[in-house]
Amino acid sequence: MISPEFNFNILTRDLSHYVENQVKVGLFDSGIGFSLVLGFSAAYTCYYLLSVAKKPQLISGGKKFYQFLRDHCPVVSETYYPTFWCWESRIQTLLRPFVTAKPGVVYRNELIKAADGGQISLDWFDNDDSSSHPDPSCRPTVLLLPGLTGTSRESYILHMVQQSRDLGYRCVVFNNRGVCGETLLTPRTYCAANTEDLETVIEHIQRSCAVAPLMAAGVSMGGMMLANYLGRKGRETCLKGGVVFSAGWDVFECTASLEKPLDRFLFNSYLTSCLQASVDRHRPVLEKCYDIDHVMKAKTIREFDERFTSIMFGYPTNDDYYRDASPIHRLKSVQVPLLCLNAADDVFSPSHAIPVEAVKQNPNLAMLITCHGGHIGFLEGLWPRQSTYMDRVFKQFAKAVIEQGSRLQDLS
Repeated sequence: MISPEFNFNILTRDLSHYVENQVKVGLFDSGIGFSLVLGFSAAYTCYYLLSVAKKPQLISGGKKFYQFLRDHCPVVSETYYPTFWCWESRIQTLLRPFVTAKPGVVYRNELIKAADGGQISLDWFDNDDSSSHPDPSCRPTVLLLPGLTGTSRESYILHMVQQSRDLGYRCVVFNNRGVCGETLLTPRTYCAANTEDLETVIEHIQRSCAVAPLMAAGVSMGGMMLANYLGRKGRETCLKGGVVFSAGWDVFECTASLEKPLDRFLFNSYLTSCLQASVDRHRPVLEKCYDIDHVMKAKTIREFDERFTSIMFGYPTNDDYYRDASPIHRLKSVQVPLLCLNAADDVFSPSHAIPVEAVKQNPNLAMLITCHGGHIGFLEGLWPRQSTYMDRVFKQFAKAVIEQGSRLQDLS
């Protein structure tokens, strides 16, 4: 009788010889390694198709707007296939600035005066080569609002300019004060709650292009500002419609999410340093009114807002500022068509804070929620250089609002 110890020793010896042999000849040469790779690939593909690639959820407060989107924006009904090798939220968010191309765009810069004596930098893409709208006086215009520290040079803004160019439209990028290289003339920057500069910009565009239809698109904090503006103005706006991407709807929830250890390390600290760098560039004018040394010691966005933003805009507490900056409280007052795109896995705007119920109560609102996409990610395709899902939503909705806007005049 052969002992168990003897069997185990033989098995170990034979397995050792087998592994050494596979290392020498190569796993693929044996056929077994190829089978393992093939099996893993098949399993990953099944998981991707069953659990990752899904149709977005479209929610609207009225049947008319819902059907309009289904008819004129087919992208809202199509399955979103995130880039298969980077569909996770944080990876999409981190990679998007590096993997997406930056289309070449030549802007015409204009500095306009604000009521407090400050100046606002606008970057115009006039699109004078437009064949579909050769008359500049009536060429459709799209106002673009970048994110927290963004400018007209962000890849997502350049992509929207490119999409507008293809449609024959003109674009204007509203750069927040002090972020685009211009001199800060007064001790004031910007925040999501204050829409005075945005109102000044919209009035200026309307005076410059009185006949041209105008709509707006906002990204992240730019989307929050746009939603707050539309909620404040109601019907008293010249905008034909708006679209908002990756907005933070409840600032308390957004801030809490970004303070979780991993997200604080990946995003919060970096954004805080960017905000501080902008403040430091304008230290000579800002230090007359604020304790800039104290601001520069902030470790998180919340600390930055407590020491700088909430004080600048006259809020008694930072909580008062966060409450006023949260667009969720003004959605009920929006009176023009507003489409909102959020990813359910966006750590900047957690899914439980997406205002689904508020959207259902207003026929002028629609919310498009994808399972994946991260924060301003929405990468798709094998190598997502040229276009994202967000770009396609923007292009189709902009075209629908400009060219089929008569169908959106009364959504109630």
